[in-house]
Amino acid sequence: MDCKAMVKEFYEQVASNNRVDEVERYVHPDCTLRTGEENIPIGLEGMRRHLEDVRKTYPDFRIRVIRQHQDGDFVISEVLMEGTHGGEWLGIRPTGKKIRITAVNIDRIAGGRIIEHGGAANTFDTFWAEGVIRAAE
Repeated sequence: MDCKAMVKEFYEQVASNNRVDEVERYVHPDCTLRTGEENIPIGLEGMRRHLEDVRKTYPDFRIRVIRQHQDGDFVISEVLMEGTHGGEWLGIRPTGKKIRITAVNIDRIAGGRIIEHGGAANTFDTFWAEGVIRAAE
């Protein structure tokens, strides 16, 4: 399986179907989370925990890859994440609303697995449009 197909399968099958027991097939044990210029070690357990935490916030979470591009070891995926806001997130109480968030994920591949994960999600615009967050009065 090529890198783009592997990343797509990880998001659409493993993450969407809460198959955390399969993470090690897709994620390198030395996986890091890229935030800005920092790489934070998370490993397999950190990725599992991340997926479990997403599921707590959005119990029916699904992610779909819209398009991808590969540049060397990097796979860039434009994704659409959907789920019902059923758990607290960043101090925002559950709204019960169906949320759709667009994002761009950037994954670096080594040895056929994700060794670095990062990107950006458009949560602010989504939460603003849904009335989940409002201007301070």
